[in-house]
Amino acid sequence: MKLQDLPVGARFEYQGRVFVKTGPITATAEDGGQRMIPRYADLRPFDPLPERQPASRRKLDEAAVQAAFDEFYLACSRLVDEFSRPQLAAARQRFLAALK
Repeated sequence: MKLQDLPVGARFEYQGRVFVKTGPITATAEDGGQRMIPRYADLRPFDPLPERQPASRRKLDEAAVQAAFDEFYLACSRLVDEFSRPQLAAARQRFLAALK
């Protein structure tokens, strides 16, 4: 297991010592001292990892999303010059096509 897979506060073994993760790349040894843990390090967790809750799927109202995007597009079209408007229109079409 890699350090980025562990939550802050998780205990693990690395090079025969027990550590507690304190940051994205740091850990504190239980016998003292803080250390950077390399990304490539293979760690053995002590505590069972909490099960990840499935991401909630928020339902969006299609009409509300379309209205918000149209308002955003209108604001953008006022900000760009004539030369950039075709690029903005093409980006709008790609966005709308990706929603289908």
